Amino acid sequence: MDLSQYFKGKKITVMGLGLLGRGVGDAAFLAECGADLIVTDLKIEEELTESLDKLKGFPNIKYTLGEHKLEDFEGRDMILVAAGVPSDSPYLAHARSKGIKLAQSASLFAELSKVPIIGVTGTRGKSTVTAMIHHVLEAVTGEKVIKGGNVRGVSNLQLLKEVKEDSLAVFELDSWQLQSFGWARISPRVAVFTSFMDDHANYYKGDMTAYFADKANIFLYQEESDVLVTTPGVFEQIKTFASGKNITLGQEVVLVDSSIIPEDAILSMPGEHNRLNASLAIATCRTLGLSDEEIYDAIASFPGVEGRLQIIATTDKGVKIYNDNNATTPQATVAGLKAVGGEKNVILIMGGADKNIDASELLSVIPKYCKKIILLPGTGTDKIKNELSDSIIDDRINSMEEAVKAAVEASEDGDVILFSPGFASFGLFINEYDRSDKFVAAVDGVIGS
Repeated sequence: MDLSQYFKGKKITVMGLGLLGRGVGDAAFLAECGADLIVTDLKIEEELTESLDKLKGFPNIKYTLGEHKLEDFEGRDMILVAAGVPSDSPYLAHARSKGIKLAQSASLFAELSKVPIIGVTGTRGKSTVTAMIHHVLEAVTGEKVIKGGNVRGVSNLQLLKEVKEDSLAVFELDSWQLQSFGWARISPRVAVFTSFMDDHANYYKGDMTAYFADKANIFLYQEESDVLVTTPGVFEQIKTFASGKNITLGQEVVLVDSSIIPEDAILSMPGEHNRLNASLAIATCRTLGLSDEEIYDAIASFPGVEGRLQIIATTDKGVKIYNDNNATTPQATVAGLKAVGGEKNVILIMGGADKNIDASELLSVIPKYCKKIILLPGTGTDKIKNELSDSIIDDRINSMEEAVKAAVEASEDGDVILFSPGFASFGLFINEYDRSDKFVAAVDGVIGS
């Protein structure tokens, strides 16, 4: 799509440049289109060096770094907001008071591209289901399918360059990105809601109703011809939410559980939760007109998802090492233990920053599956380590390399090493991607040494 005229001369403030590549790509796209940009970020110039270097060639970008200024949020045509900016930000409130449009790149893609979007959200499972749907569609059709939303390093505005008349897009949408779908009062044509449980309690200040309200934007503005795919449990929560808001659900609703998958179906990812993920993906692909034969043939070749119960190595003792980095809640770590663990054969590397989520279930299943627990430092680790048996804890770890080395040394034939942190990455790592990269690098270093 050529949107140069749409953005040319528009005064746009980009709030949040970041280090993951998304903000950089969005800013570059707008600058290429001739927009008058202000990029503002709370990080200082030294922290953003890598990102800033990629934008050096654009004279139409000005920067406010290390702070935000109210003046950057007035007299503008649009504020492009990074995912995760607090919804009660005084800067966003100031822009609203001036009648300025607020947008995020995912919803802006949807507004401008006009292509059918399959949107996937959920506390757990959204990345896997998104990847499965995308894989099946490309495998069956032989055509490129756009994949965006909450995808590492992918700028949603840059994806506008790939849009064709017959394009289809699959977007993973977290609760923050769905805020902007609410601002625009739009929802994907096909909405997939995988699960809902406590998470991001720090961001939502413990208000899980507010968290659900953001997630609800995935179906809230659907038309009668649109489709909502979800589980019976989540649908009960949806009905309660809709009733409380006097909302009528007029779209087609498809309810799914793992019983739709034959026992002999070939799935690449272990665990009952991944059977449910596959069920949601399969049901979604059915709504798009694909046959079961086409879907199951494609699912059998699905390679799995980076950082989600991904086997990354096997030691010379035959010990499999799993990267489950994206398990950022205690419940997700429980699912990982149940998927790959046996009777006290797991060496679990976990720990990190607390998100104020109940860890009681994790503490109850650890004794069944774990022979040893290697704890990374963090506020979440501090919260649970006194509840665990000293005989299986190693909490003297200060780096990922130390953690992996200790796990490999403690392992023997029949064991499994599972990196499933159960908490956020803040503190020891720049972000969750940095944590995953460091784990993979540490495994390569230890196994290869």
